[in-house]
Amino acid sequence: MFPLRDVNPRRGFPFVVVLIIIFNTIIFLQYFDLPEEKVKWLFQIFGIVPAHISLLPLITHQFLHGGLFHLISNMWALWIFGDNVEDRMGHLRFLIFYILCGALAGLFHTITQIGSEVPCIGASGAISGVLGAYLVLYPGARILCVIPIVIYPFFTEIPAFIFGGVWFILQLLNGLVVMASKEDVAGVAWWAHIGGFFVGIFFLSSFLPKSPPPEENIDEMDV
Repeated sequence: MFPLRDVNPRRGFPFVVVLIIIFNTIIFLQYFDLPEEKVKWLFQIFGIVPAHISLLPLITHQFLHGGLFHLISNMWALWIFGDNVEDRMGHLRFLIFYILCGALAGLFHTITQIGSEVPCIGASGAISGVLGAYLVLYPGARILCVIPIVIYPFFTEIPAFIFGGVWFILQLLNGLVVMASKEDVAGVAWWAHIGGFFVGIFFLSSFLPKSPPPEENIDEMDV
């Protein structure tokens, strides 16, 4: 199940979302064609290595990606869900919220993978926090998704809360499988996704302006 877009209009232009996408892309272009050994060194220094955790990588890992698909899929998800959250928070609040979600998601990954020498990189922890905030703010918004059935793509619109529920169950199941395997292998940082998701929900109210927006979105529903 891959999200293509949401049916949820925004009031303003998502400057911060666009700047984050541009910045991630520029960073990726600086190293994508470097020799493999240099890229590995870069990830070891600026990615999160649970066995050697330090403060700086909690920030810098959010702007590194392991490949073009990794970058595009993350930035696409940020574009879909980030604009409306930035709308509600305001530009500066959203930027701080995004970085905080990514940092705490990385910390959560570290706690669940203590001793691992595999670097964790990518914006998915931060974006998971944005998704968590989006689901609280707009649970009834419609998400256009493509679901591959054998070799045929099936397109359907589903409510955000259903998309989020399926997404979370998949993260949790995969995270439990990885934890049960107890192997130090590279792969998806499922627990960073889970941690970021809960961080986004927990801190959402702290980043919303005190005065409500002039118009509530028609795709919202009471929770």
